[in-house]
Amino acid sequence: MADPAGARGTPATPVLEVVDLKKHFVIRKGLLRRAAGHVRAVDGLSFAIGDGETLGLVGESGCGKSTVGRTVLRLIEPTAGVIRLGGHDVTHLSRSELRPYRRQMQIIFQDPFSSLDPRMRAGAIVGEPLAVHGVARGKRRAERVAELFERVGLRSAQMDHYPHQFSGGQRQRIGIARALALSPGLIVADEPVSSLDVSIQAQVLNLMMQLQRELGLAYLFISHNLAVVEHISQRVAVMYLGRIVEYADRISLFTAPLHPYTELLLSAVPVPDPSVRRNKRLLQGDVPSPANPPAGCHFHTRCPYAVDVCRAQSPPLREVRPGHQVACHLR
Repeated sequence: MADPAGARGTPATPVLEVVDLKKHFVIRKGLLRRAAGHVRAVDGLSFAIGDGETLGLVGESGCGKSTVGRTVLRLIEPTAGVIRLGGHDVTHLSRSELRPYRRQMQIIFQDPFSSLDPRMRAGAIVGEPLAVHGVARGKRRAERVAELFERVGLRSAQMDHYPHQFSGGQRQRIGIARALALSPGLIVADEPVSSLDVSIQAQVLNLMMQLQRELGLAYLFISHNLAVVEHISQRVAVMYLGRIVEYADRISLFTAPLHPYTELLLSAVPVPDPSVRRNKRLLQGDVPSPANPPAGCHFHTRCPYAVDVCRAQSPPLREVRPGHQVACHLR
């Protein structure tokens, strides 16, 4: 097996590369629990994340964003596709073969309240990955945990506290410290600030950006909040009903979006300057069921520009400008 220590990316090799990733959940019905269909939560995604880069993955609730993050980490098994970590194919590795690579990919969960064991002290929570992987024990582990606490803006004296003794922002800092414990190259951040107050969100985001500069981390940053994604990401993938519909660098996507879905998402973002006026167009209708997605372009049932070809043919994701890809017949 290839050496997982080389799982960080190089100029020629991305930290993470995903090719045609699919995750379909079986729908079972009846007394015998027979398969009656599939939920196409992730339906053919391809993207890459370079060393020290943040890719923002955005979309409405239920579009499959969190499933992408968990499938990339092999917390749930992919239905099809390829996942490469630092150039090494980890898609079909067994649990024992995957274990060394676990150190190179970690996750920050959405809810800092339920993601921490209330019966464990904070220091034990952060130090648990070190014990599980046999990286450090005893005094050495305590020193490493204290260092991690200081790095994320907590005091080492708080290591003996329980999760209920911390605020929401502090708990998320504990989650970040736990993710950093094994010095990973990739961190999947699944809505890491959505449950926090706005002022605390900014603090946590700035901390994540500082850690990225200092440690060269790569982030897959999952969020429904476009303002947050614009703040932290270098590139952005817009997801709708299991597929990427637009993929571009941050500036291109936010200044000149090409897909109607992206346009509608951006038009709904609040503008802090009251002197700026713009036409707000809200998304109409509900997200279709991923168990029975519309034929053709999945977005045509809510798109104000849809024509006959949109209802009949699924548009491929293609590059229409340098580095700017979109899945739309009209572009």
